[in-house]
Amino acid sequence: MTAPVVDNAARGDAVRQSLASFRREREADWKAFEALLARVEKRAPRTLSEEELLSLPLLYRSALSSLSVARATSLDNALVGYLEALSLRGYFYLYGARRGLRQRLADFFLHDWPEAIRDLWRETLASVALMVIGIGAGAWLVASDKSWFDAIIPPGLAGGRGPDTSAELLRNMLYDGDNGFLSGFAAYLFTHNVQVSILAFALGFAFAVPTVLLMLFNGSMIGALFQVYWSKGLGMELGGWLAIHGTTELFAIALAGAAGMRIGTSIAFPGELTRMAAAARAGRIAANAMVGVSVMLLFAGLLEGIGRQTITSDVTRYAIGGGMLALWLGYFYLFRAVRHGDR
Repeated sequence: MTAPVVDNAARGDAVRQSLASFRREREADWKAFEALLARVEKRAPRTLSEEELLSLPLLYRSALSSLSVARATSLDNALVGYLEALSLRGYFYLYGARRGLRQRLADFFLHDWPEAIRDLWRETLASVALMVIGIGAGAWLVASDKSWFDAIIPPGLAGGRGPDTSAELLRNMLYDGDNGFLSGFAAYLFTHNVQVSILAFALGFAFAVPTVLLMLFNGSMIGALFQVYWSKGLGMELGGWLAIHGTTELFAIALAGAAGMRIGTSIAFPGELTRMAAAARAGRIAANAMVGVSVMLLFAGLLEGIGRQTITSDVTRYAIGGGMLALWLGYFYLFRAVRHGDR
């Protein structure tokens, strides 16, 4: 009965000696490879000497060879895990796609953002249609009953002005850069539209119902204001005042609504995918669109802040608004940048 015990002990000693010998022979290479990876991951390849750079692939192959031996002989699970992690780090550094910040930004603006918008074209059309319906509804409600104006636009924002305000005062508001009412309305409208954009996207998961309602409500506010000015013969003038920043701002809202609708409809109608998988796939496209929406809203804020104060010509206002809309449409739907990998 003692012989097997002695044999087992002998085999255990042999394995330990083999493991110790394996470590002594190769551990220096592992540590050197790990140290070099730590340096280039934290800093940059230029911090390494030419000799160190040339040694990286050699040390990587040495780590792979050690991993192969460790797995074949079942030396030590901890050692196998260490070598797997080290080899994986080496693989991602040597063969993985590494892009700097400049390249990532270029890829986003040249490819990711416009491709996401083009993919959302159906939802974008639906979002624009909902806002147009909202504009028509808001204008019709105020035209049929003036009290709807206060119900749609908060009284505090209106400052006592509304359907009964004289045409002269309304005209002065459009061309006086220091006017409190439209200055406040512009600031409120921009803040409101930012909030609508975020909510339209964030609430899209609820089968897109809140997104649809937000698009309708946002349009109704514009329609209510337009009706007041149109009834005084100032509809075209108000359109020019809003066009400077409105074409960019409203287009951004429509895109945010489209992103929310894509998520909501993907959850409601996932097809062959699970709801979570469908939402994840839609979320990748919608997220790219929303990052771009924030850029558009920033442009709209700059246009509104500068244009409202300095530009009083209706022709110039419409030209800027129309030019910005043409720029966005061309960028999203006409311009096609060629990826390096597609050449």
